[in-house]
Amino acid sequence: MIDIVKILIPAVTSFVIGIIITPALTSFLYSNKMWKKKAGKVGLDGKETEVFNNLHKDKEINTPRMGGIVIWFSALLTVFIIWLVSEIFPTDVTIKLDFLSRNQTWIPVGTLLIGALVGLVDDLFEIKKGNGGLSLKKRLVIVTIVSLLVAFWFFFKLDIVTLGLPFLGEVYIGWLIIPLFVIVTLAIYSGGVIDGIDGLAGGVFGSIFLAYAGIAFYQSQIDLAAFCVAVAGGILAFLWFNIPPARFYMTETGSMALTITLGVVAFMTDSLGGGYGVIVLPMIAFPLVITTGSVLIQVFSKRFRGKKVFLSAPIHHHFEAIGWPSYKVTMRYWVISLVCALLGVIIALVG
Repeated sequence: MIDIVKILIPAVTSFVIGIIITPALTSFLYSNKMWKKKAGKVGLDGKETEVFNNLHKDKEINTPRMGGIVIWFSALLTVFIIWLVSEIFPTDVTIKLDFLSRNQTWIPVGTLLIGALVGLVDDLFEIKKGNGGLSLKKRLVIVTIVSLLVAFWFFFKLDIVTLGLPFLGEVYIGWLIIPLFVIVTLAIYSGGVIDGIDGLAGGVFGSIFLAYAGIAFYQSQIDLAAFCVAVAGGILAFLWFNIPPARFYMTETGSMALTITLGVVAFMTDSLGGGYGVIVLPMIAFPLVITTGSVLIQVFSKRFRGKKVFLSAPIHHHFEAIGWPSYKVTMRYWVISLVCALLGVIIALVG
Protein backbone atom coordinates (compact mmCIF):
# COMPACT_ATOMS: atom_id res chain seq x y z
CA MET A 1 0.00 0.00 0.00
CA ILE A 2 2.79 2.42 0.91
CA ASP A 3 4.32 1.96 -2.56
CA ILE A 4 1.06 3.04 -4.21
CA VAL A 5 0.84 6.08 -1.96
CA LYS A 6 4.48 6.81 -2.76
CA ILE A 7 3.72 7.26 -6.44
CA LEU A 8 0.37 9.02 -5.97
CA ILE A 9 1.66 11.79 -3.71
CA PRO A 10 4.30 13.09 -6.17
CA ALA A 11 1.74 13.15 -8.99
CA VAL A 12 -0.75 15.24 -7.03
CA THR A 13 1.94 17.43 -5.46
CA SER A 14 3.55 18.24 -8.82
CA PHE A 15 0.19 19.01 -10.41
CA VAL A 16 -0.84 21.32 -7.54
CA ILE A 17 2.52 23.11 -7.60
CA GLY A 18 2.18 23.63 -11.34
CA ILE A 19 -1.30 25.09 -10.99
CA ILE A 20 -0.16 27.40 -8.17
CA ILE A 21 2.96 28.78 -9.88
CA THR A 22 1.40 29.31 -13.31
CA PRO A 23 -0.37 32.65 -12.61
CA ALA A 24 2.90 34.22 -11.43
CA LEU A 25 4.83 32.70 -14.35
CA THR A 26 2.18 33.86 -16.81
CA SER A 27 2.31 37.40 -15.44
CA PHE A 28 6.10 37.43 -15.78
CA LEU A 29 6.08 36.05 -19.32
CA TYR A 30 3.45 38.46 -20.60
CA SER A 31 4.77 41.55 -18.81
CA ASN A 32 8.23 40.92 -20.26
CA LYS A 33 6.87 39.96 -23.71
CA MET A 34 8.64 36.61 -23.72
CA TRP A 35 7.57 35.61 -27.20
CA LYS A 36 9.00 35.56 -30.70
CA LYS A 37 9.14 39.00 -32.20
CA LYS A 38 8.59 37.70 -35.70
CA ALA A 39 6.23 34.91 -36.75
CA GLY A 40 7.30 32.00 -38.91
CA LYS A 41 10.10 29.47 -38.96
CA VAL A 42 12.76 28.16 -41.30
CA GLY A 43 13.00 24.52 -42.35
CA LEU A 44 16.06 22.27 -42.24
CA ASP A 45 16.82 23.28 -45.83
CA GLY A 46 17.17 26.92 -44.79
CA LYS A 47 14.00 28.04 -46.56
CA GLU A 48 10.88 29.50 -45.00
CA THR A 49 8.11 27.00 -44.33
CA GLU A 50 5.36 28.80 -46.22
CA VAL A 51 2.46 26.49 -45.35
CA PHE A 52 3.30 26.44 -41.64
CA ASN A 53 3.84 30.18 -41.56
CA ASN A 54 0.46 30.80 -43.17
CA LEU A 55 -1.25 28.48 -40.70
CA HIS A 56 0.40 29.93 -37.61
CA LYS A 57 1.25 33.50 -38.54
CA ASP A 58 -1.14 34.86 -35.89
CA LYS A 59 -0.21 32.38 -33.16
CA GLU A 60 3.57 32.51 -32.82
CA ILE A 61 3.70 36.13 -31.69
CA ASN A 62 2.01 37.49 -28.57
CA THR A 63 2.00 34.01 -27.00
CA PRO A 64 4.92 33.47 -24.60
CA ARG A 65 7.50 30.73 -24.86
CA MET A 66 9.06 28.85 -21.92
CA GLY A 67 5.83 27.30 -20.63
CA GLY A 68 7.85 24.14 -20.09
CA ILE A 69 9.11 25.76 -16.88
CA VAL A 70 5.84 24.66 -15.30
CA ILE A 71 6.71 21.02 -15.99
CA TRP A 72 10.27 20.72 -14.80
CA PHE A 73 10.00 23.22 -11.96
CA SER A 74 6.96 21.43 -10.54
CA ALA A 75 8.62 18.03 -10.81
CA LEU A 76 11.94 19.13 -9.33
CA LEU A 77 10.29 21.10 -6.52
CA THR A 78 8.23 18.01 -5.69
CA VAL A 79 11.40 15.93 -5.46
CA PHE A 80 12.99 18.55 -3.20
CA ILE A 81 9.99 19.05 -0.91
CA ILE A 82 9.46 15.34 -0.26
CA TRP A 83 13.20 14.85 0.33
CA LEU A 84 13.30 17.87 2.67
CA VAL A 85 10.34 16.61 4.69
CA SER A 86 12.07 13.25 5.14
CA GLU A 87 15.21 15.04 6.36
CA ILE A 88 13.46 17.42 8.77
CA PHE A 89 10.86 14.93 10.01
CA PRO A 90 12.56 11.53 9.69
CA THR A 91 9.84 9.00 10.44
CA ASP A 92 9.29 5.58 8.92
CA VAL A 93 6.62 7.03 6.64
CA THR A 94 8.45 10.17 5.45
CA ILE A 95 11.66 8.25 4.79
CA LYS A 96 9.72 5.65 2.83
CA LEU A 97 8.02 8.36 0.73
CA ASP A 98 11.32 9.98 -0.26
CA PHE A 99 12.12 8.89 -3.82
CA LEU A 100 15.39 10.75 -4.38
CA SER A 101 17.81 7.83 -4.58
CA ARG A 102 21.24 7.33 -6.09
CA ASN A 103 20.41 4.07 -7.84
CA GLN A 104 17.11 5.16 -9.45
CA THR A 105 16.49 8.91 -9.64
CA TRP A 106 19.72 10.87 -9.41
CA ILE A 107 20.42 10.51 -13.13
CA PRO A 108 16.91 11.33 -14.46
CA VAL A 109 16.64 14.29 -12.05
CA GLY A 110 20.01 15.54 -13.31
CA THR A 111 19.12 15.19 -16.99
CA LEU A 112 15.76 16.88 -16.42
CA LEU A 113 17.55 19.86 -14.88
CA ILE A 114 20.32 20.02 -17.49
CA GLY A 115 17.91 19.76 -20.40
CA ALA A 116 15.67 22.40 -18.85
CA LEU A 117 18.50 24.90 -18.37
CA VAL A 118 19.98 24.41 -21.84
CA GLY A 119 16.52 24.70 -23.37
CA LEU A 120 15.90 27.83 -21.32
CA VAL A 121 19.02 29.44 -22.75
CA ASP A 122 17.86 28.54 -26.25
CA ASP A 123 14.44 30.09 -25.60
CA LEU A 124 16.02 33.28 -24.25
CA PHE A 125 18.19 33.59 -27.37
CA GLU A 126 15.12 33.08 -29.53
CA ILE A 127 13.22 35.80 -27.66
CA LYS A 128 15.98 38.37 -27.25
CA LYS A 129 17.83 37.97 -30.53
CA GLY A 130 15.12 36.53 -32.74
CA ASN A 131 17.67 34.38 -34.56
CA GLY A 132 16.08 31.01 -33.95
CA GLY A 133 17.96 30.48 -30.70
CA LEU A 134 20.84 28.03 -30.53
CA SER A 135 21.49 26.42 -33.89
CA LEU A 136 20.31 22.85 -34.43
CA LYS A 137 23.95 21.76 -34.67
CA LYS A 138 24.78 23.25 -31.26
CA ARG A 139 21.72 21.71 -29.65
CA LEU A 140 22.56 18.29 -31.09
CA VAL A 141 26.13 18.60 -29.80
CA ILE A 142 24.85 19.41 -26.31
CA VAL A 143 22.40 16.51 -26.34
CA THR A 144 25.17 14.21 -27.58
CA ILE A 145 27.55 15.29 -24.80
CA VAL A 146 24.92 14.83 -22.10
CA SER A 147 23.88 11.44 -23.44
CA LEU A 148 27.52 10.32 -23.72
CA LEU A 149 28.15 11.19 -20.07
CA VAL A 150 25.09 9.25 -18.98
CA ALA A 151 25.99 6.34 -21.29
CA PHE A 152 29.48 6.15 -19.78
CA TRP A 153 27.89 6.07 -16.31
CA PHE A 154 25.62 3.23 -17.35
CA PHE A 155 28.50 1.25 -18.86
CA PHE A 156 31.36 1.88 -16.42
CA LYS A 157 29.56 2.51 -13.12
CA LEU A 158 26.40 0.45 -13.42
CA ASP A 159 27.93 -2.26 -15.64
CA ILE A 160 25.02 -2.20 -18.08
CA VAL A 161 26.12 -4.32 -21.05
CA THR A 162 22.88 -6.01 -22.11
CA LEU A 163 19.64 -5.07 -23.83
CA GLY A 164 16.32 -6.64 -22.93
CA LEU A 165 14.40 -8.26 -25.79
CA PRO A 166 10.91 -9.74 -25.30
CA PHE A 167 10.86 -13.57 -25.29
CA LEU A 168 14.69 -13.63 -25.59
CA GLY A 169 15.68 -12.07 -22.31
CA GLU A 170 18.88 -10.05 -21.92
CA VAL A 171 21.12 -9.93 -24.99
CA TYR A 172 24.79 -9.02 -24.47
CA ILE A 173 25.93 -6.00 -26.50
CA GLY A 174 28.89 -4.84 -24.39
CA TRP A 175 30.30 -1.37 -25.11
CA LEU A 176 27.73 -0.88 -27.89
CA ILE A 177 25.39 0.25 -25.12
CA ILE A 178 27.18 3.62 -25.30
CA PRO A 179 26.48 4.52 -28.97
CA LEU A 180 23.04 2.94 -28.67
CA PHE A 181 22.18 5.22 -25.79
CA VAL A 182 23.36 8.28 -27.73
CA ILE A 183 21.43 7.30 -30.85
CA VAL A 184 18.23 6.62 -28.90
CA THR A 185 18.51 9.91 -27.03
CA LEU A 186 19.08 11.91 -30.21
CA ALA A 187 16.16 10.15 -31.88
CA ILE A 188 13.85 10.99 -28.97
CA TYR A 189 15.09 14.57 -28.89
CA SER A 190 14.25 14.95 -32.57
CA GLY A 191 10.67 14.05 -31.68
CA GLY A 192 10.48 17.25 -29.64
CA VAL A 193 9.28 19.04 -32.79
CA ILE A 194 5.85 17.64 -31.92
CA ASP A 195 5.46 20.82 -29.87
CA GLY A 196 3.63 22.72 -32.61
CA ILE A 197 -0.09 22.72 -31.82
CA ASP A 198 -1.86 23.79 -28.64
CA GLY A 199 -2.08 20.87 -26.22
CA LEU A 200 -0.40 18.35 -28.52
CA ALA A 201 2.98 17.80 -26.88
CA GLY A 202 1.59 17.85 -23.34
CA GLY A 203 -0.90 15.08 -23.98
CA VAL A 204 1.64 12.91 -25.78
CA PHE A 205 4.43 13.28 -23.22
CA GLY A 206 1.97 12.76 -20.37
CA SER A 207 0.94 9.37 -21.76
CA ILE A 208 4.56 8.36 -22.32
CA PHE A 209 5.77 9.14 -18.81
CA LEU A 210 2.75 7.50 -17.22
CA ALA A 211 3.46 4.38 -19.27
CA TYR A 212 7.03 4.22 -18.02
CA ALA A 213 5.83 4.87 -14.49
CA GLY A 214 3.73 1.72 -14.81
CA ILE A 215 6.65 -0.29 -16.17
CA ALA A 216 8.99 0.95 -13.41
CA PHE A 217 6.37 0.15 -10.75
CA TYR A 218 6.00 -3.40 -12.13
CA GLN A 219 9.80 -3.77 -11.91
CA SER A 220 9.69 -2.62 -8.26
CA GLN A 221 11.66 0.51 -9.20
CA ILE A 222 9.30 2.51 -7.02
CA ASP A 223 11.51 5.60 -6.79
CA LEU A 224 11.76 5.80 -10.58
CA ALA A 225 8.00 5.30 -10.92
CA ALA A 226 7.42 8.13 -8.43
CA PHE A 227 9.73 10.39 -10.43
CA CYS A 228 7.89 9.59 -13.68
CA VAL A 229 4.50 10.44 -12.19
CA ALA A 230 5.94 13.65 -10.71
CA VAL A 231 6.94 14.64 -14.25
CA ALA A 232 3.51 13.58 -15.51
CA GLY A 233 1.86 15.72 -12.83
CA GLY A 234 3.83 18.72 -14.01
CA ILE A 235 2.86 17.95 -17.60
CA LEU A 236 -0.82 17.83 -16.65
CA ALA A 237 -0.53 21.20 -14.92
CA PHE A 238 1.11 22.62 -18.05
CA LEU A 239 -1.57 21.02 -20.21
CA TRP A 240 -4.31 22.67 -18.15
CA PHE A 241 -3.09 26.04 -19.45
CA ASN A 242 -1.86 24.87 -22.86
CA ILE A 243 -5.14 23.56 -24.28
CA PRO A 244 -6.58 25.87 -26.98
CA PRO A 245 -6.15 28.76 -26.80
CA ALA A 246 -2.72 28.18 -25.28
CA ARG A 247 -1.61 30.55 -22.54
CA PHE A 248 1.99 29.74 -23.42
CA TYR A 249 4.06 27.22 -25.40
CA MET A 250 6.28 24.48 -24.00
CA THR A 251 9.23 25.25 -26.31
CA GLU A 252 12.80 24.08 -25.86
CA THR A 253 13.08 24.35 -22.07
CA GLY A 254 10.32 21.78 -21.79
CA SER A 255 10.92 19.56 -24.81
CA MET A 256 14.67 19.18 -24.29
CA ALA A 257 14.22 18.37 -20.60
CA LEU A 258 11.54 15.77 -21.32
CA THR A 259 13.16 14.08 -24.32
CA ILE A 260 16.60 13.64 -22.77
CA THR A 261 15.08 12.39 -19.53
CA LEU A 262 12.84 9.99 -21.42
CA GLY A 263 15.91 8.35 -22.93
CA VAL A 264 17.34 7.81 -19.46
CA VAL A 265 14.07 6.39 -18.14
CA ALA A 266 13.81 3.97 -21.08
CA PHE A 267 17.27 2.53 -20.36
CA MET A 268 16.69 2.41 -16.61
CA THR A 269 13.60 0.24 -17.20
CA ASP A 270 15.56 -2.08 -19.46
CA SER A 271 18.15 -4.59 -18.23
CA LEU A 272 18.82 -2.48 -15.13
CA GLY A 273 15.24 -3.14 -14.07
CA GLY A 274 15.07 -6.60 -15.62
CA GLY A 275 12.72 -5.41 -18.38
CA TYR A 276 12.39 -4.18 -21.96
CA GLY A 277 12.22 -0.40 -21.62
CA VAL A 278 14.23 0.39 -24.74
CA ILE A 279 12.69 -2.00 -27.24
CA VAL A 280 9.14 -0.84 -26.39
CA LEU A 281 10.10 2.83 -26.65
CA PRO A 282 9.16 3.16 -30.35
CA MET A 283 5.70 1.82 -29.52
CA ILE A 284 5.12 3.89 -26.38
CA ALA A 285 6.50 7.02 -28.06
CA PHE A 286 5.01 6.26 -31.49
CA PRO A 287 3.68 9.82 -32.00
CA LEU A 288 7.25 11.08 -31.59
CA VAL A 289 8.47 8.44 -34.04
CA ILE A 290 6.02 9.39 -36.77
CA THR A 291 6.73 13.07 -36.15
CA THR A 292 10.46 12.63 -36.70
CA GLY A 293 9.88 10.21 -39.57
CA SER A 294 7.64 12.65 -41.41
CA VAL A 295 10.31 15.36 -41.21
CA LEU A 296 13.00 13.01 -42.55
CA ILE A 297 10.75 11.83 -45.37
CA GLN A 298 9.97 15.42 -46.31
CA VAL A 299 13.62 16.50 -46.29
CA PHE A 300 14.84 13.55 -48.38
CA SER A 301 11.95 13.83 -50.82
CA LYS A 302 12.60 17.52 -51.43
CA ARG A 303 16.31 16.88 -51.81
CA PHE A 304 16.25 13.86 -54.12
CA ARG A 305 12.83 14.10 -55.79
CA GLY A 306 12.46 17.85 -55.86
CA LYS A 307 8.97 17.76 -54.35
CA LYS A 308 7.23 17.38 -51.03
CA VAL A 309 5.38 14.34 -49.71
CA PHE A 310 3.42 16.34 -47.12
CA LEU A 311 1.93 19.79 -47.49
CA SER A 312 3.81 20.67 -44.31
CA ALA A 313 6.06 18.75 -41.96
CA PRO A 314 5.93 17.47 -39.24
CA ILE A 315 2.88 15.49 -40.21
CA HIS A 316 0.53 17.10 -37.69
CA HIS A 317 0.88 20.34 -39.66
CA HIS A 318 0.01 18.40 -42.82
CA PHE A 319 -3.31 17.47 -41.23
CA GLU A 320 -3.89 21.14 -40.43
CA ALA A 321 -3.02 22.08 -44.01
CA ILE A 322 -5.65 19.71 -45.45
CA GLY A 323 -8.30 21.31 -43.30
CA TRP A 324 -8.38 19.49 -39.98
CA PRO A 325 -9.04 21.86 -37.04
CA SER A 326 -6.10 21.94 -34.68
CA TYR A 327 -8.20 20.54 -31.81
CA LYS A 328 -9.08 17.49 -33.94
CA VAL A 329 -5.40 16.84 -34.67
CA THR A 330 -4.54 17.22 -30.99
CA MET A 331 -7.26 14.96 -29.63
CA ARG A 332 -6.63 12.22 -32.18
CA TYR A 333 -2.96 12.32 -31.28
CA TRP A 334 -3.96 11.95 -27.63
CA VAL A 335 -6.02 8.87 -28.46
CA ILE A 336 -3.21 7.33 -30.53
CA SER A 337 -0.67 8.15 -27.83
CA LEU A 338 -2.75 6.52 -25.10
CA VAL A 339 -3.36 3.35 -27.15
CA CYS A 340 0.32 3.06 -28.11
CA ALA A 341 1.37 3.62 -24.49
CA LEU A 342 -0.92 0.83 -23.33
CA LEU A 343 0.34 -1.54 -26.04
CA GLY A 344 3.93 -0.76 -25.09
CA VAL A 345 3.24 -1.46 -21.44
CA ILE A 346 1.54 -4.77 -22.31
CA ILE A 347 4.56 -5.86 -24.37
CA ALA A 348 6.92 -4.81 -21.60
CA LEU A 349 4.99 -6.73 -18.96
CA VAL A 350 4.27 -9.97 -20.82
CA GLY A 351 7.49 -10.14 -22.82
